[in-house]
Amino acid sequence: MPGTVLLLAASPVGRGCLVDAASVLPVLAAVAPAVLSGTETANVVELADPLEPQAVLTRLRAAATAPGPLTMFVTGQLQLDRRQRLPHLALARTTPATVRYTAFPWRWVADELRLRPPGSTTVFVDLHADADTWEFLAGRPLTAGPSTELYGRVAPPPSRRTVAQPAYMRAVATLLRSGHRPSPDQLHQQALTRIPGEENARPGAADLVLAPGRAWAGQPWPPAPEFTTVTAPPHAHAPAHPPHPPVPPPVSPVSSVPSVSMPTVPTPPPAPSAPSAQLPGQAGRRGSPVPRDPHQEITAAVRDGRHDDAFALAARWEREALRTHGSGSEPVLHWMEVRADLAMFAGDAERSCRGWLALAANRLDAGQAPGAPEVESAVDRAHHQWGLVDDPARARELGAELARLRQRVPGRREGALDHVRRQLSQLQTQT
Repeated sequence: MPGTVLLLAASPVGRGCLVDAASVLPVLAAVAPAVLSGTETANVVELADPLEPQAVLTRLRAAATAPGPLTMFVTGQLQLDRRQRLPHLALARTTPATVRYTAFPWRWVADELRLRPPGSTTVFVDLHADADTWEFLAGRPLTAGPSTELYGRVAPPPSRRTVAQPAYMRAVATLLRSGHRPSPDQLHQQALTRIPGEENARPGAADLVLAPGRAWAGQPWPPAPEFTTVTAPPHAHAPAHPPHPPVPPPVSPVSSVPSVSMPTVPTPPPAPSAPSAQLPGQAGRRGSPVPRDPHQEITAAVRDGRHDDAFALAARWEREALRTHGSGSEPVLHWMEVRADLAMFAGDAERSCRGWLALAANRLDAGQAPGAPEVESAVDRAHHQWGLVDDPARARELGAELARLRQRVPGRREGALDHVRRQLSQLQTQT
């Protein structure tokens, strides 16, 4: 099966640039695709200094849902947004004041890759951090998700008025140009030995080295989740009104393959009576199959195109969570999120939109703040799916509900509520 390779190099234009990220792309591009991927054949996608987070998200989603092994090579710089203080990959238009809107949230990488089977995804990174981000990362290692092998380094900020070189990624590319592809761990170790001393690095600063199972001082970042994820791709048919509202699509699970995406959902702790994929009520039956993770069952059904089966299984677990934990509990909210994702994956934009709207409303009713990331994410996903509903009557109905919710949860992007109102006005003229 062919592999997929995503080459991403990004850094701001102008004085905010810390690393000449794009300079490594010609070296990587000179490596045979099969060597980059470690498979007999591979599709390679290259993103050089992208301007918009949406462009990166689209390519990442397409790569994440492609069959076969996925290898990513990411070069660039990390900056914190001023509101949530979370790391972002700076893009060409990013400035310290606009990180939240013009950079790519690093957590999206883990969100989009979590559906992939363990052992099928490898990410190499060569990242430089500004002073603020460097201090933040000292006790919070980066992660690319529980099923992704992440290798590389985060380098300290260079001295003022200098631009660093992506020495680690250049070493990786040079090693691969030999035509031999060692194991990821061996490639990583060999690349580390080839990194020259950073002449422009701050005195006393040492790279933060990334490798599976390795963590530096402090607590891991993000916090070890109670939940993992499931994901799903958007509808392919043409919508009745513009499908790209001024809000980010699901935050969250190549070549020229059309973009398919699956937003991510957390996996709850096992239900008390069924720590596996046995359906509620099956535990203890003689002759029942060996129990498995319910999310693996759901993922297998989705991959086989059995969307109704996947949805029914998630609905049963939601009912069990409701019976066991009560309305508004995290397990119930989790399974609501899973079902909204599965509807998206099945191409049912209306059902997915309704699911996200219900989830956002339930989170608010449970006392979560309108600005909570989980609430904003649910509303943003509902907004995105609403743009894909092609029945004018259903779109008007859902749009009215979305507008009411947007008054409470405006989201991160300005103009989201105005967008809903404009589209509703246009829908009034459609039959």
